[in-house]
Amino acid sequence: MKCPFCGQIDDKVIDSRLNKEADAIRRRRECLTCGRRFTTFEHTEEISVMIVKKDGRREDFNKSKVRTGILNACQKRNISMNVIDGFLDELERDLRETGEKEIPSSTVGEKIMLMLHNLDDVAYVRFASVYREFTDVDDFVSELKSLKKSGE
Repeated sequence: MKCPFCGQIDDKVIDSRLNKEADAIRRRRECLTCGRRFTTFEHTEEISVMIVKKDGRREDFNKSKVRTGILNACQKRNISMNVIDGFLDELERDLRETGEKEIPSSTVGEKIMLMLHNLDDVAYVRFASVYREFTDVDDFVSELKSLKKSGE
């Protein structure tokens, strides 16, 4: 590891430990040339997941973009940020664990809709209106009727 102070690559590891989330190793090092100490972190390399859009375009999975969509749907609803963040972490983990390099956006959208359906009906309908591209009031009424039937 290159010393950030003198630029030399000779160092020794003084201490190693897992970080709080147990997804990285924190290493305390000492440069053998200048004697100064510094910290490095070792992370696993994440597999990049590409999302295949409806029109065939491909883009990297963007957690913050998904978060924005969910936050818009949950606006002024009594839904904890911890619940949303937990779902986002779980969604990202699920997508990576499939082992697939390309995942259709419909798969991501359906997972989000299922979570919102179980969490809050209003947030679900808001998200569905954008995701399913409702064009008029009849689309809303149809979705509300199916929501009401599934709730009975």
